[in-house]
Amino acid sequence: MAQRVRKAVLPVAGLGTRFLPATKAMPKEMLTVVDRPLIQYAVEECLAAGIEEFVFVTGRNKGALEDHFDLAYELEATLEQRKKTAELKQSQDATIKAGNAIFTRQQKPLGLGHAVWCARHWIGNEPFAVLLPDELTLDTPTCIGQLVAAHDKTGGSVVAVMDVPREQTKSYGIAAVKAEKDGLAEITGLVEKPRPEEAPSTLALIGRYVLLPEVLGHLDRHETGAGGEIQLTDAIARMIGGPPLHALRYAGRRYDCGSRLGFLEANVAIALDRADTAAETRALLGRLMKG
Repeated sequence: MAQRVRKAVLPVAGLGTRFLPATKAMPKEMLTVVDRPLIQYAVEECLAAGIEEFVFVTGRNKGALEDHFDLAYELEATLEQRKKTAELKQSQDATIKAGNAIFTRQQKPLGLGHAVWCARHWIGNEPFAVLLPDELTLDTPTCIGQLVAAHDKTGGSVVAVMDVPREQTKSYGIAAVKAEKDGLAEITGLVEKPRPEEAPSTLALIGRYVLLPEVLGHLDRHETGAGGEIQLTDAIARMIGGPPLHALRYAGRRYDCGSRLGFLEANVAIALDRADTAAETRALLGRLMKG
């Protein structure tokens, strides 16, 4: 029986330079999609999948992340006194239970693999999830929930993939697979940011992983790959031939909030999807298009 996935690693040490000047003094993960910070969507995705323990791998000037998930006693006391029930619940829903969140520093920008390695002592010998908050996914069950279910079925590591245009393979980890059935396929190869003509497929890793702790042993080597960084994709590739390793073809919605256009798309799409904002957003877009 597969060991239950209880923990999630959220690498949030990046500088967010593509969103300057907004990110000059604010973590990019705190940029809001409608009315929630981007990081909160990732945490909510985990909670919906039964994951309740988190390690945030942060950098300098990221204190707002810790404050956001803390208990805001003064705010909530004021809201309760003023009988603002809906607002009180919104604040409470953004609070992680005491003892269930750890914040550690990635002191140097050495890559995603290094960020995950920074969480090694907290992970211990358990399977764990990794979510890149820049990638916002929306589905029921959640993307990470689907990976957890696949892990429960296979007992191994599972990564989420989607097809991308071949010219974009140079921006992703790319998987070669075989024996795909019901969206789940055995991984036979992984390459980080290959040139389009050398990519083994167009199946791109989209920032959602459930990994066995064995990957940490490979990350311990601190071997560098594409861009001179310690790549998580390379460490996962070294697990091929060992415990089960699968790619799950994700069919839900995904927004690349690491780009300005993707971030804008996510805001519009989610506003149109929510009952409390859909009608007004549709009318607003109509007025703007006429103008």
